[in-house]
Amino acid sequence: MLQQYTKEFKTNLRLAWPVMLGMVGHTLVQFVDNIMVGQLGTTELAAISLGNSFVFIAMSIGIGFSTAITPLIAEADAEQNAHALQKVLHEGLRLCIILGVVLFLGVYIAKPLLFQMGQEPEVVALAFPYLNWVAVSLLPLVIFQAFKQFSDGMSLTRYSMYATVLANVVNVIINYVLIFGIWIFPKWGVTGAAVGTLASRVTMLVFVVILLYRDPRTAAILRQLVPKRMYKKELNQLLQLGLPSSLQMFFEVSFFTFAIWVCGFLSKDAQAANQIALNLSSMTFMVAMGLSVAATIRVGNQKGFRAFGELKRIALSVFLLTLLLDVVFAGFFVAFNEWLPWLYLDSTTGLDTFAVAELAGSLLFIAAFFQIFDGAQVVALGSLRGLQDVRIPTWITFLAYGLIGVPIMLYLSIEANMGARGVWIGLCLGLVVSSLLLYLRFRYLSIKLIRTYG
Repeated sequence: MLQQYTKEFKTNLRLAWPVMLGMVGHTLVQFVDNIMVGQLGTTELAAISLGNSFVFIAMSIGIGFSTAITPLIAEADAEQNAHALQKVLHEGLRLCIILGVVLFLGVYIAKPLLFQMGQEPEVVALAFPYLNWVAVSLLPLVIFQAFKQFSDGMSLTRYSMYATVLANVVNVIINYVLIFGIWIFPKWGVTGAAVGTLASRVTMLVFVVILLYRDPRTAAILRQLVPKRMYKKELNQLLQLGLPSSLQMFFEVSFFTFAIWVCGFLSKDAQAANQIALNLSSMTFMVAMGLSVAATIRVGNQKGFRAFGELKRIALSVFLLTLLLDVVFAGFFVAFNEWLPWLYLDSTTGLDTFAVAELAGSLLFIAAFFQIFDGAQVVALGSLRGLQDVRIPTWITFLAYGLIGVPIMLYLSIEANMGARGVWIGLCLGLVVSSLLLYLRFRYLSIKLIRTYG
C-alpha cells in the first residue's frame, strides 16, 4: 500500500531538487545579507528586516502572477503543443515586465510609510537607503520568474538552479567588499548588501536566458521572444490563474510581513530575533517549495494526459515525502535552537546580542512545529495549481491568515504579553488551518475528477 507512493519519491526528487537548490539560493541571498550585516550590529539587522518587509509584499504579487505560467506550460508540453508553449511564454513575459516596473514604482513611492509605522527611528534611517536599491532589483527578479516558471513547466528545473548558484557567488563577493569596505571599495554597510542583491538578480536573469537559448528544446521559442500580436486566450488564462495566485501569495507574505512589523513595534531586539528565525525557517521551507513545484508539474502533466487516478496518487506521494523531510527539519531546529542564532550574531558587539540569541532560540523551537504545516500547505497549493484551481485556495489562505492567524498573533503578542513568541504561535496556528483546508480541497477535487472521468 505504502509502496505505491514511495516509488514516486525518486521522480519527485529528480524534478524537485534543482528547484529546491534554486529556491534555497534565493534565500541564501538574504541569508548572506543577514549574516554579514548582523556582524555590524542588531540595529543594522533590524533595518534590513524592515526594508525587506516592503519588498517581500511586492515580490509576492509578481511571483504569484508568474506561477500561472508553469501549469499552462506543463499541460501544453504533455500535449506536445509547441505553438501553445510559444504563446504562453510571450504573454507571461509581457505580464512580468509590466508587473516588474509597476512593483518597483510602487515600493519606491511607498517608502515614506516607513516613518509612519511606529518603528525605531535609527532602524528606519538605515532601512531607507537600503530600500532604494532593493526596489530596483524587483524588475530583474520578476522577469527572471517568467523564464523560471517556463523552464520549470518544461521540466527543465536545473536551469534556474544554475542561475541562482551563480547569483549567490556574485552576491557574496559584492557584499563582502561593499558592506565592510574591503580594499579600494567604500564601506556602505546595509546599503552595500542591497547593491549585492541587485547585482545578483541581474546576473540570475541574464544567465537563465543564456541557458534556455542554448537548449534545443527551448531555443526556437526564445529566438522569437518579441510577439507579433497579443494572444488573448493565453493572456486571459494567465490572468485567471495569475490574479488569484498573486492574491494568495500576497495574503501569505503579508501574514509574515505583518509579523515583522509587530515584532518591530515590540522592540528592535524582537525584530532582529524574528529575522533570524524567519530566515532559518525560510531555508528549510524552500525544500517544500521545490516539492510544491514538482507537484504542479506532475499534476499538470497528468491533467494533460487526463489520467486522474495517477494524478491523485502522485500528488499524495509528494505530500508524504514533504511530511517526512519536514519532520527531520523540525528535529534539527529543536536540537540546535540555541546554537543556530549565533550564525548571525557577534557576541562582541554588545549585551543585546545575547538577549536576541535567547529570544531567537525560543522562536526556532516554535518554528520547528510549524515546519510541518508550512510544508503541507505549500504542497497542497502546488497540487491545486497543477489542477488550475486557484480561486478557492486564495480565499482559504485569506481565512487562515487574515481572520485566524493575525488576530491570534496580536492577542498573544500584545494583550497576553507574550511578545515575539506570541507572534510565532499565531503564525503556526494560521498555517495549521491553511494546510488542513487546502488538503481537503485537493482531496475533494481529485476524487470528483476520478468519479467523473474515471
